[in-house]
Amino acid sequence: MKQHQSPCIDICEFTGPKRWCLGCGRTRHECEIWKEMKPYARNRLMNELQKRMFQITDKRSE
Repeated sequence: MKQHQSPCIDICEFTGPKRWCLGCGRTRHECEIWKEMKPYARNRLMNELQKRMFQITDKRSE
C-alpha cells in the first residue's frame, strides 16, 4: 500500500483566522498527528489541503 509522504515543504508559518500553514495548508494539530493518521484520513486530508491551498494562494494574490 502506498503511503502518503508528509505534505510539509518546510514553510511552517501558521496564519489567518483558521491558522493554516502557508506551506501545506494543515493546522498545527494536523501536523502533529500526521504520522498517527489512518490512510483514509490522510487521503481525506490531502483532498482538503488542495482546497485550502487554493484558498490561501487566492487570498494572497488579492
